[in-house]
Amino acid sequence: MDLSLVATIVTIVAILTSALVFPFALKYARTHNIVDQPNARKLQRSPVPVFGGVVVFSGILAGGIVLQFFFWSPMLAWILVSIMVMMVIGTWDDIKGLSAVFRLLIEVLLVGGFIAVTGVYIDNFHGLWGIYQVDPWWAIPFSIFAGVGTINAINMIDGVDGYSSGYAMIACFCFAIAFHTTWTPVMVCLTMIAGGALLPFFMHNVFGTRSRMFIGDGGTLMLGMLLTVLAFCALSSKVGLDPLEEKGLCLPAFALAIGCIPLFDALRVMFTRMIHGKSPMKADKSHLHHLFIDMGFSHLGAAMFIIQMNILVLLVWLLSWYLGASLDLQLYIVIAMALAVTLGVYSLMRAQQNGGPVDEEGYPLGTQLWHLLCRLGKWTHKEDKRVWRIVRYFMDFPLLGHRYKVKN
Repeated sequence: MDLSLVATIVTIVAILTSALVFPFALKYARTHNIVDQPNARKLQRSPVPVFGGVVVFSGILAGGIVLQFFFWSPMLAWILVSIMVMMVIGTWDDIKGLSAVFRLLIEVLLVGGFIAVTGVYIDNFHGLWGIYQVDPWWAIPFSIFAGVGTINAINMIDGVDGYSSGYAMIACFCFAIAFHTTWTPVMVCLTMIAGGALLPFFMHNVFGTRSRMFIGDGGTLMLGMLLTVLAFCALSSKVGLDPLEEKGLCLPAFALAIGCIPLFDALRVMFTRMIHGKSPMKADKSHLHHLFIDMGFSHLGAAMFIIQMNILVLLVWLLSWYLGASLDLQLYIVIAMALAVTLGVYSLMRAQQNGGPVDEEGYPLGTQLWHLLCRLGKWTHKEDKRVWRIVRYFMDFPLLGHRYKVKN
């Protein structure tokens, strides 16, 4: 059967399943008080249901089951099992709370288990630094380290509405294009399924009031595992994107460009915490999205601005390839751009915030550049516009969410 038709069918199945499961998950989370409570570090002012991971996984599972009728793939089954386990662990963390060490151990075991069962991991650098096939003794530990890092980086960006889900949809779309150009039908459909399953949640998360829900650790850990698997497939010898390598694209640079802002922002935050004598896993408000919130951006405005910066890195990488940059240079360009839009932007704007004239008590009022971006941030608040109210009405109308009150 035609790949486009199959991809369309399974994507629609994922969207419909996710949309249909959402109100039941919302009711369950409210009646069982599975909510994210506000505190000094978090940005919401009231408890919000945190069961989005179950919603998204339901769509992915339904789409994956239907896909097996068109393209049977044992590896797809293992992918679904892996992300399900990660979703369960994350949801358990949302409900009961888990220690960071225990969760890290589970992540290592799960990534290592996926590699052991499927044989898919980063075992090929595709010509970067003249390296092709990598010895498993080096490749497997490196893959586990990269996979666990990706999972936690995606978990860390879940700070504003629409960021983690919006980013994951864009990442899945980029992987879908890559796998389509190399005719890998199962992976094309899987990425489309994941993007489709995320769409209903994204709409409720961003535009809902009574239907607002967070994706939670159950969702972000699951998405981190999914993106880890997609990166493994892109850089492995067993699946791989070899036709793109033959066209001069640096595949490691491609994979890094997709995940550059979550990964580099997580590294910046963890190193900063360690420099100040804090645990690298101790939560705070030093992420890139917190900077944009401090500048007055709406949640959606902050999320879209950061995602667009990630897309900019991808476009610059593509331009470097088009202009004939070597494989090594493509990677260096991605790293330089990633540092510029994470460490560079964050450091510059915090300096602007703490600069300029001071008030009567000696507190800085910020520079002209800071205030210019603050005015831009205020422009992103469009909740009073009619089109916003219409979208919000359609997000809330089918759910009867007002019947179930969240316990404080």
